[in-house]
Amino acid sequence: MQLWVGLGNPGAKYAGNRHNIGFMALDRIAADHGFAPWRAKFQGQVSEGRFGSTCVVLLKPETFMNLSGQSVRAAADFYKFTPADITVFHDELDLAPGKCRLKQGGGHAGHNGLRSIHQHIGPDYARVRLGIGHPGHKDRVAGYVLNDFPKAEQDMLDDLLRGISDGAPALAAGESSKFLNAVSLRVAPPRSSTGTKPPEKTDTPTPKKKEAAENTRSPFDKLKDHFRKYPWPLPLGPNIPG
Repeated sequence: MQLWVGLGNPGAKYAGNRHNIGFMALDRIAADHGFAPWRAKFQGQVSEGRFGSTCVVLLKPETFMNLSGQSVRAAADFYKFTPADITVFHDELDLAPGKCRLKQGGGHAGHNGLRSIHQHIGPDYARVRLGIGHPGHKDRVAGYVLNDFPKAEQDMLDDLLRGISDGAPALAAGESSKFLNAVSLRVAPPRSSTGTKPPEKTDTPTPKKKEAAENTRSPFDKLKDHFRKYPWPLPLGPNIPG
């Protein structure tokens, strides 16, 4: 079994925030792969499903971001999960919008949701880092993450979430490269190489070109062409062309 945690804040007010991309990722996975309906448990919302023989529990903590660890610890204690069984989906300021990276263990880099999880279960869990970009100055971070994704980024966001859903079975199987490739195929699909080759241009002689070519020919060449038109020996009689 595995526990996948999406980070965010509860309520309609925050639903479209950049900070809630972890919630969005789990919602897409649950919807696309036929997971059970969400239900209240462990101070959050829980849904369960399978990828092959692997059972995955999805958890969206409803403790607000700064206390996410409480919900994660409650679920981990109930199912006897170790940090090695847990993967956290979260927004990442240090990645450009649309980028996705995997990380095992490490620091929390000031992310309050990760900081809370560190306090409750330690740092040795996996992370799916979902890029949202950086506002440019640390003083603007709080307002930036608590704002919705702009319209200009909606297509990017949809592609990213679809890619995560596409790759979810590979992630559950521990196939990191396949997971990241599935995301990449949605976010940056390869250009088609099946286009038809344009027909090659042919130099069709125009009347002027024909006239110019004729003027460059010697009298002897013209005479040879003249005799090629008629059989040899020439027929006798008055109808010989001249």
